[in-house]
Amino acid sequence: MTPRELVGVAEVPGGPPLRLFRRGGDFMIVLDRNELMSTRMSGSEVALGTLACDRIASRPAPRLLIGGYGMGFTLRAVLARVGADAEVVVAELVPGIVEWARGPMAALTAGCLDDPRVTLVMGDVGAVMREPRQGFDAILLDVDNGPDGLTREANGDLYVPSGLADAKRALRPGGTLAVWSAAPDPSFTRRLIKTGFEVEEVRVRARENGKGATHLIWLARSPNG
Repeated sequence: MTPRELVGVAEVPGGPPLRLFRRGGDFMIVLDRNELMSTRMSGSEVALGTLACDRIASRPAPRLLIGGYGMGFTLRAVLARVGADAEVVVAELVPGIVEWARGPMAALTAGCLDDPRVTLVMGDVGAVMREPRQGFDAILLDVDNGPDGLTREANGDLYVPSGLADAKRALRPGGTLAVWSAAPDPSFTRRLIKTGFEVEEVRVRARENGKGATHLIWLARSPNG
C-alpha cells in the first residue's frame, strides 16, 4: 500500500488544526482522526453546487455565496453551471486551505480561485451574510461536518435560528439556501421550517460514481417576499 504523506498543517481560528495528507495522487484533509474531505469522495460536494444552481437557473446575473472552499469541488461545479455574468463570493476562514489550493493542490484547483467571476473573502461566512450588501440568489454552506459541527464550536452559529435568519435576510426573494451534511438532522430541518424556509432534503452519495456513504443536502427556499 502506498504510504500516506503529511503535506501540511493549517491552523483553524478557534479550533484544532487541519492536516493535509497525500497518498499517491489522492489528497485528504483530516481533523484529528476524522477525514473531512478527500479527492476520492467529491460527489456530494459537487451535488451541493449543481443542485443549488439548478434552483436558480432562470435568474439573470446570479449572485452566489459559498461558505467554505474545502477542496473547491463545489466552487468548480458552480462555475461550470453559471454564465459569464454570475458573481460567486467564496468565504474561507482558514488561510492554509487557500495556500494548499494554490500550492500542492494547484493542479486540482485548476485556477478556479482566479476565475474573474470569483471573489475570495478570507473570513467567516456568517459575517459576510450580515454585511449590508447582500442580495444573494443562493447561499451554499459546507463549513463543517453539518449542523452538529466538528471543526470549530463557532461554526454552530450558522445553524441556529439567528444564523438561519441571517441567511434568509441575505437572500433575494425566492433564493436558495443549500446546506451540506454528513448525516440527517431532523432538528435542523425543523429549524429551517420555523425560520420560514420551504425545505427539500436530498440524499446524495459521497462518490461521483454513485457509491460510498450517503450524505444529505438541504435545499431551503426563502419566501418570495
